[in-house]
Amino acid sequence: MVQWLEHFSSGIHRLNEWVGRAVSWLTTVLVILVCFDVITRYLFSDTSAWIMELEWHIFALIFLLGAGYAFRHDRHVRVDLFYADFSPRDQALVNLLGAILFLLPWCILVIYASYEYALLSFKIGETSPDPGGLPARYLIKFAITLGAFLLLLQGIASLIDSALILSGHKEPESPEAEGLSKENL
Repeated sequence: MVQWLEHFSSGIHRLNEWVGRAVSWLTTVLVILVCFDVITRYLFSDTSAWIMELEWHIFALIFLLGAGYAFRHDRHVRVDLFYADFSPRDQALVNLLGAILFLLPWCILVIYASYEYALLSFKIGETSPDPGGLPARYLIKFAITLGAFLLLLQGIASLIDSALILSGHKEPESPEAEGLSKENL
């Protein structure tokens, strides 16, 4: 059973690693798009609603789909007034309780609510309210559901890893083991 849990957790880590690295390329696309928008706006006094909406949508995709990756690499917002000084076992306990009490229920709630929200948008064929805006607004709304699902999966992997650490079946990972030196953090 322990080996299966480790394999399952590792698969989730690989999935979010792949998604995070793929989504990171959207930052380059976003920078190019914003530069294009700024140039056309200030040099030619012209801009389009679709360009601004596309900027917002790409930023949303980076944030939403990258959340699981950020959580995987402990790059999320955390109030670690005490956490940083805890032993690895105490950190695993905090992570386990945090996942059970807060992260997983929140992700399930967001998945449920956002799916209904996106499905309604799809059913009515929602588009941008702005003339010249982007069509198929439901696509970005479904990204909320997908992002919360990826975060939920990563939360499950974190819960498994924490339980394995607490049970003595796994050693805690250090930032250096993941190629993240203290200087890079």
